[in-house]
Amino acid sequence: MSDKKSFILRIDTGTYALLEKWASDDFRSVNGQIEFLINNALIKAGRKAKGKTATNTTDKKK
Repeated sequence: MSDKKSFILRIDTGTYALLEKWASDDFRSVNGQIEFLINNALIKAGRKAKGKTATNTTDKKK
């Protein structure tokens, strides 16, 4: 199981309702939908290589 960081996210109720519907349409939980959207945004922005996890995209130097 991969390590995951928990945090609080505050969004307005209208945005949450739209996100909840979108997640349902894609057969995901709201949390899964948020992770999916963030992951795609990171790839699109060139901040993450496609198919890589966050732990193996960082350059670990000693």
